[in-house]
Amino acid sequence: MHIQRNSQVGLVDETAPLLPARRRRGSHPQDAAAPGLDPVARRLYLSHFLSTWNSRVFEFGAVLYLATIFPGTLLPMSVYAFTRGVSAILFASVVGQYIDSGDRLQVVRTSIVSQRLVVATSCVLFHLLMTRQTTEAAELGLLGVCCLLACVEKLASVMNLVSVEKDWAVVIAGGDSKSLRVLNAQMRRLDLFCKLLGPLFIALLDGISTETAILINLIMNLASVPVEYYAIARVYADVPELRIRKCLTIVENPEQSRSARNWILKRWQSLTTLSKKTITDTRLYVRHPVFLPSFASALLNLTVLSFSGQMVTYLLSAGYSSAEIGGARVFSVAFEVVATWIAPWLMDRIGPLRAGLWLSSWQVAMLAVGTVVFSVFQDRPWVSASGIVGGTILSRVGMRGFDLCTQLIVQEDVEAESRGAFSTVEAAWQSAFELVSYASTIVFFRPEQFRWPTLLSVVAVASANIAYAYFVYLRRENDSPGEE
Repeated sequence: MHIQRNSQVGLVDETAPLLPARRRRGSHPQDAAAPGLDPVARRLYLSHFLSTWNSRVFEFGAVLYLATIFPGTLLPMSVYAFTRGVSAILFASVVGQYIDSGDRLQVVRTSIVSQRLVVATSCVLFHLLMTRQTTEAAELGLLGVCCLLACVEKLASVMNLVSVEKDWAVVIAGGDSKSLRVLNAQMRRLDLFCKLLGPLFIALLDGISTETAILINLIMNLASVPVEYYAIARVYADVPELRIRKCLTIVENPEQSRSARNWILKRWQSLTTLSKKTITDTRLYVRHPVFLPSFASALLNLTVLSFSGQMVTYLLSAGYSSAEIGGARVFSVAFEVVATWIAPWLMDRIGPLRAGLWLSSWQVAMLAVGTVVFSVFQDRPWVSASGIVGGTILSRVGMRGFDLCTQLIVQEDVEAESRGAFSTVEAAWQSAFELVSYASTIVFFRPEQFRWPTLLSVVAVASANIAYAYFVYLRRENDSPGEE
């Protein structure tokens, strides 16, 4: 693997090939290294971009569709989001086992096809609900089906994300830490690009017509399948290491297989196996040396200070216009994009361990300042709301940078055969904390009560900082030479 460095400033050259150039058949040796991005990285980015773009567009689009179909109530949208989040918790171990035991290409292709088909089906159902071609009872039934499809979409999304970011990226980097940082940063920029423009794109279409937005969403999902399918297959073909099976064996009891002759017993055995796998994966997660940074990163999802639906609703009640909220959201994502350059630069100089501590502390400090302004000016709602807006925007540099640092630590320390199990348990914790944030605004649903979810968010971020600081302390203690 080849990473070029600028001799003057020591920065990683992010345009350098991530992999040694592979010679094409019949090509001259001098032509093997093409300028710009390595073809393998380019195809990986293409597949990751399409997957992330479609996921972000549909995730935000579904909220808009439900808001239009069921106006005047947040209940359908809340049930939809809650069900989607719960599925990621309940079936995290199943997804992790499939990632760890399955063929890498088959796993990613399964995630691509299943996610696209589920989204396409959901778009059809949303269109039926939108055109009011069903009875009220049928509407509730279709909403229930949409919730179930959302669960499958969420699991497929997690499967793709974990496989590509936590497994494929590590294998492609080939043990080169700097290359892995570049790969992580580039994919995170793609994610942030999709996070910024995906919702804006579907919102503009929804402004024209919700039916138009649903139709475009459907077409994009179906059209991207062959491109994603081909791109990821080429990456798999060009990196022989991806074809090496991970060292994971699943031992089945033949006596149990022979005795499971009736449906009830089979279902019970499946439930028992799933429960045991969940316990095993959770034990692996909490006992792993990098549990604390992973848990700290997951804990950051327990927040209402992220320009999500909860914070947007409060800002509207405080006097912010939709345009002002949109502008603030653009600034927020822009700061996250900046973090994808700051974090690798900082890690290159002081290491990911210290960089994570600095960035996490920055996030806590900015949110604390914003919360103080929010609390002091309660009698002036717009000024008070502006306090948490400013604090949230500035904190995103620390949040996103800290996420990159912990991701690198986890990638380098988690064994190949355990990456799927570890990462899916981490994803389950992320979903659990996200559900807690939803619950906080269900309990404190009035705008004047928003200070309590805000306080809970700051406490969660501060707790994550403390947990990570303790991990840094332990790591330094273990790395320090023993006393003579």
